[in-house]
Amino acid sequence: MCGRYTIVSAPAVLRELFGFEELPNFPARFNIAPTQPIPIVRLFEGKRQFALVRWGFLPSWAKDPSTFSLLINARGESAREKPAFRAAMKYRRCLIPADGFYEWQARGSGLKQPFYIHATSGAPLAFAGLWETWTGPNGEEVDTAAIVTTAANGTLAPIHARMPVIVPPEAFDLWLDTAHVDERTAAAVIAPAPDDLLEAYPVSTAVNRTANDDPKLIELFTPSEAPPPAPKRAPRIKREPDNDAQGVLF
Repeated sequence: MCGRYTIVSAPAVLRELFGFEELPNFPARFNIAPTQPIPIVRLFEGKRQFALVRWGFLPSWAKDPSTFSLLINARGESAREKPAFRAAMKYRRCLIPADGFYEWQARGSGLKQPFYIHATSGAPLAFAGLWETWTGPNGEEVDTAAIVTTAANGTLAPIHARMPVIVPPEAFDLWLDTAHVDERTAAAVIAPAPDDLLEAYPVSTAVNRTANDDPKLIELFTPSEAPPPAPKRAPRIKREPDNDAQGVLF
């Protein structure tokens, strides 16, 4: 799963890596949460385009967003068959820039220890994503997206059973080019990342509160540090089966 993540690289760094022409300017984010705007990179008229969408996928056929489950993740193994994601796998695949993400390890007495996961090289990551435009009864349009997930690799398996699909730069075109690459071929990127790509370490439970968004969230947590008071329980969000419950980019 992926329920929170970070974008801390400068916009120019992401522009160079993902190859879009837009010149976005945005601050670092250390605790991006569901329903917030997130950046994606997609193909538009043959060129890579930077766009902002809502994190929480809405298929075009959904009648009422207020009653539809909030889909922040899509299981890669079944996305081609799931009614919610089937069309997007064919026609609307995207990349989601990130620098790292959080995962929670279940421990005794119902406690969960958050971990921060990022590339060992310190380079930005590209999550595989799916996007869709939902049109309301009055003609209003909302672009939404979900992060595609897969089984955890050897590094993350002790923490959680799932992880985001991480697309290497050499496979960007394979995933993005829906005009020339069908969904079965594109699904080749849906696999656990190499074990040596990522590293993980424990961080403070301050990340549990979506209002917290600062560099301290990704600092190594040591047992000698007193944890902050437990936040009030947030409303439960329904997700694809690979997720646990978790809770403006610009």
